[in-house]
Order: sequence, then C-alpha cells, then structure tokens
Amino acid sequence: MLETRIRRPSLLDRITTPQQAAALIKDGMIIGMSGFTRAGDAKAVPIAMAERAKTDPFKITLITGASLGHDIDRMLTEAHVLSRRIPFQSDATLRAAINRGEVMFVDQHLSETVEHLRSNQLGPIDYAVIEAAAITEDGGIVPSTSIGNSASFAILAKKIIVEINLSQPAELEGLHDIYIPTKRPSRVPIPVVACDSRVGFPYVPIDPEKIAAIVVTDVKDSFSTVEPADVDTKAIASHLIHFLEQEVEKGRLDLTLQPLQAGIGTIANSVLTGLSDGPFHHLRMYSEVLQDSTFDLFDAGKLTFASGSSITLSAACAERVFGQFDKYKEKLVLRPQEISNHPEVIRRLGVIGINTALEVDIYGNVNSTHVNGTHMMNGIGGSGDFARNAYLSIFVTKSVAKGGKLSSVVPMVPHVDHTEHDVDIIVTENGLADLRELAPRERAGQIIANCAHPDFRDRLADYFQRASVRGGQTPHLLEEAFSWHERSRQTSTMRLG
Repeated sequence: MLETRIRRPSLLDRITTPQQAAALIKDGMIIGMSGFTRAGDAKAVPIAMAERAKTDPFKITLITGASLGHDIDRMLTEAHVLSRRIPFQSDATLRAAINRGEVMFVDQHLSETVEHLRSNQLGPIDYAVIEAAAITEDGGIVPSTSIGNSASFAILAKKIIVEINLSQPAELEGLHDIYIPTKRPSRVPIPVVACDSRVGFPYVPIDPEKIAAIVVTDVKDSFSTVEPADVDTKAIASHLIHFLEQEVEKGRLDLTLQPLQAGIGTIANSVLTGLSDGPFHHLRMYSEVLQDSTFDLFDAGKLTFASGSSITLSAACAERVFGQFDKYKEKLVLRPQEISNHPEVIRRLGVIGINTALEVDIYGNVNSTHVNGTHMMNGIGGSGDFARNAYLSIFVTKSVAKGGKLSSVVPMVPHVDHTEHDVDIIVTENGLADLRELAPRERAGQIIANCAHPDFRDRLADYFQRASVRGGQTPHLLEEAFSWHERSRQTSTMRLG
C-alpha cells in the first residue's frame, strides 16, 4: 500500500513518527503548513508540536493557505506555540489570542503571501509541513484536497515534512495544476485563459533530497460547518437571480453568465446553490473554495466546470462526492491560491465575485473582518482579490445580526476592507442595491431603501438627510458616524431605548 503512495523507494526510509518529525522544528522558525479552509491540512505533526511544547516550550511563525481543520490553531494557541500567524484563520481560541495581542496576526490578501516569500519580504521558510496523497517516482508531491500555498512552501522551504494521508483518495492524483509564476519584473503572462485551462504539473516539482521526514496518517479532512439555507439566504439568492436575469435581458450577460466565485460560508454557499433555481445553464466556476454548492450545481446539470484551490465539504456532501469521484474529476481542477486568486486571471476571465460582508455603510464601503472596527473575526481572505478585479463585485449579508440587535447597514463602517470603489452590488434579504456608476449620494439612497432592515431604515435616512444638509461629496456627521457602534459596545444593541 505504501509503495503505491510513496513511489520513490529511496524515500521509504524517511518514514518516521509525528513526534520525531515535530522535533525537527525549533524555536523561532518560520513554518509553512498546508491547509486551505479546513481541507488538505497537516493532521499529525502540528498536534505533536503542541504536545511537545508542553514540556519543551518554543514559538514559531506559522504561515498557511487559509484556515486549518482539526482544531490545529486552537491546540497550537493553547500550547503557546504561535508568535505570528499569516494570512487567515477562523478559530475562536486563536481569534481571542489575536484580539488580546498575544499572537501577532497579519491579515493578508490570499494572493499575496507567496509573492512576499518569493521576493524575500517574508521568510525564508525553514520547514514546509505538507499533506499529500502521494509522492511520485521523481519525488514530486501530489497534494490532497487543497493546494493553497503548499506548492510554493515546498519549493521555497529549506526542508520539507510530508504527511502521506491514506484516507485521501488516490484518485486525487491528476486533479491538480501546479503553475508557479516567473519572477518579477520580467514575469510572463499567466497562461490561464479559461476555467478549464491546464498549464502546469499535476504534482509539486521539488528536489526529493529536501524531504526530511515522512509521516503516514489516516485521518479525514474536517467537514465544513455550512448551515442549510434559511428564509433570509433564500431571499438573498432570489434577489440576485432576478438581478442576473435583468442583466441578461439588457444584453450585458447571457444565460451562461461569467465564471462564478463565492466566498466561504453559509450565506455565499446558499446563494450559489440558489442559482440552480434560475434559468442559467452551462455555468463555470473560477473560485477559491469548492463547497457543497459547487456539487449541487453539478448534480442539477447547471455547472460544467469548476476551478478552485481546495475542496471543503459537509459530511453528507463529502460522502456523495468522494464515493463517486470519477463522476466529477474531469470537471474539476485545483490550483495554487496565488493563481486561483490572481488579479490578472480574475480580470481576464471576467469573474462574478460573490462574497460576504459583516456590515456595509450607506455609501457602499464594506467591513469583512473587524467587529466594532477593532476585534478581528477571521480575515479578509480572498474577497479583496476578487472584489477589486471582478466583472461584478457582489457582497451579500443579512440586514441584521445578533437576533436583530445590530444593523448590518450602518452610517459609516469603522473598518474598511473593500472601499466603495470596489463594490458594485449589495444584497440583503430585503433587496438589492446596484451601485454601478452612482455618485455617493445616489448610492446612499439605494442602499437605505433596498438593503436596510425596516427597523433601522428611518434612522439611516434621517442621518443621511441631516448629513446632506451639511454638505460634501460623501456627506457625514463625524460626531455621530460611529454612534451606532458605540451604542452596541455599551449596550450590545444598536437599537434606541
């Protein structure tokens, strides 16, 4: 069995225990670790690192593709292993440590991390810890259910620890397309010209002598925590479908639309699934994460091809997909995240990007990351890569949060991840605001009327009216602009009284 997964015989004697592999990692090192939205993460060595730190304290800078599964970030945080974390996370324990200032978190566009590594602005990486489905005869690493930044980690690291995961289907081999951009300033164009372009290797080409240890595991990926669609997310999907139908009627799109991207999470996943109820067909996807909605659209006969950087599924969907993987494999490709999220490719393909906002303000600025402008949630992820470069940049959110105590439409967002210049469409369960070619005052009217919750709409309109009297291209009452957030900080609600 192992000989089919580790096909270079000289590497078999490098098989070791997670504990022995973890012992290679020393205090102060920079570690690149596989994992992108809970998929394809290293599962044994990081746990051994956390155990070791209980008696042999050490700290590292940890760089990944995105969030990790199996509570790895929690265990490393509780063991005080993390001094710095880059570029995205979604763990509650780590989040709390970040907001206490105990772990330095660099919130980074997902397309940028390996650019910083390649140009020596970050790094060098001491060890790459990479999950793989196999190692080829030439020593190439076949990734598992994600690529993320793993390819560049392995290429740029001084040494590599490989986790061969026997629970990952051997059929994953051939799914991946590893293309690494040439160095700047003489970089050639990235030759991805369609969602189904294949321009690289099906494995990560590395010098096999860099492989310092191989650990064998048999642990499945963590399943996604996406919730089923509810009344509000179905309403958001309905508004968006109606808008896209109008774009077709106006001749701006046809029924095949443009390649689709959707951020991770319940709302974006539900909205994408909702497209199966529309008249659209022969859809294509150029995204980061292939979620349940991707395979729902395949099964509905709506989607023809999907390109991403990871496959992150619920338990039920994973059983369905990997139980008949041959049905989907030829319709899929996984790429490094610097390619799946590359501005050049996103703009070339004319992607329709659908991402989730924490809150938006009346002029269309979006906060995706910070509660009350100060406390980090997860990170910007890939939403910025897509928002700035998409053919249509769409942000979706429910109009209220915390049981209706907080409005997701506010006078001014206290933290801006996506400026009004990068936001075309905002959708809540109440309606859709098309902000294209509108001046700020026109935007405010659309957002307040169409997107705000009725319980907060009159107050937003009153704020805007009084600010407009004061004047300005983008009218504000600076002494009141954050009063809603200050009220929620003090009383846990934005409601009056």
